[in-house]
Amino acid sequence: MNTTILSVDDVRTVIRHVGLNALMDETIDGIVDACREFEHNKFEVPIRQGFDYSVPEMGLLEWMPAMRIGGHATLKVVGYHPTNPSKRELPTILSVAMTFDTISGHMIGLVDGTFPTAIRTGAASAVASRILASKESKTLGLIGAGAQAVSQLHAISRVFDLEEVLVFDTDSEANRTFSQRVAFMDKTGLVITSCASEELVSRSDIICTATSVDIASGQVFDDSGLKPWVHINAVGSDFPGKTELPLSVLRRSLVCPDFSGQAVKEGECQRLSADEIGPDLVKIVNNAEVYSRYSGKPTVFDSTGWALEDHVVVDILIRHARELGCGTEVSIESVSADPRNPYGFSLSKSGYGDTVGNEVLASRPLRALP
Repeated sequence: MNTTILSVDDVRTVIRHVGLNALMDETIDGIVDACREFEHNKFEVPIRQGFDYSVPEMGLLEWMPAMRIGGHATLKVVGYHPTNPSKRELPTILSVAMTFDTISGHMIGLVDGTFPTAIRTGAASAVASRILASKESKTLGLIGAGAQAVSQLHAISRVFDLEEVLVFDTDSEANRTFSQRVAFMDKTGLVITSCASEELVSRSDIICTATSVDIASGQVFDDSGLKPWVHINAVGSDFPGKTELPLSVLRRSLVCPDFSGQAVKEGECQRLSADEIGPDLVKIVNNAEVYSRYSGKPTVFDSTGWALEDHVVVDILIRHARELGCGTEVSIESVSADPRNPYGFSLSKSGYGDTVGNEVLASRPLRALP
């Protein structure tokens, strides 16, 4: 009944041995495979739920479950706190992921969810972009140069031969350090330039918006000068009332949510009527030839974050860790030898020790009731 726990050192070991590029490629392929299986009713993924609050500061804690029917389940608990970078020197998103055996309910694995969230969010954009964006796309625009922008560039560079990256962020420090944060890519000839949002919008073939814009604060760029074939990965809209794109852009584009039921509550789709929302990620993956015909027109991937993607990347990390002999086996669940005795685990190693149990009970006097 042990649980495999992957520490930050274990995940670091996996990255060093497997490589970030290989992990990203596996995640892209894994999401495609999962979408194909999802179409055949092999997964169950409910809409995520959680707590959103404004005291002491704006934040969100939510849980995202996904289950492969007849297999195992993944549950990610994620926190979104936009003041983390400036006030606590922490990422905006922190999370942890658990996997469970669906036969017994035993927790199989426990791993950080922050790194997997970054990888799978970028990978999902790459999957959608490969279908919907122009195949000749050379220029990527990033509005928001924070943590998500790193994985957006990384993932999209794996499926497009990019020549130029344009970056805009209202935080000058994020702009200044972005090139350093993506130096691991070692993309010879890839030019990364900070510029005004107007220039970015007019020159980009693909745009990724990944901002921490406030609720109801409006669009993060103007609907002016966009290329007729522009594809947009809208990543930052993940909260009721929080959106990034001009409504006029949405209404003239093919808008494809990652997960429709979720996107209409907290994605860009929350501002659209049902007949203005296009096919979801599963449908475009399984009908790629049909939807690739939209690559000459404006398209939007409404990426709110889907638990199926977490299921994919967590499985990949745990599999590699086991192959490399990483991880710590820990007995977490208090299981007695006698399943009918919930206190048995505390009595002795066998779970049947009455003498130890009596000594434990006798060691503390009962407190009188008030």
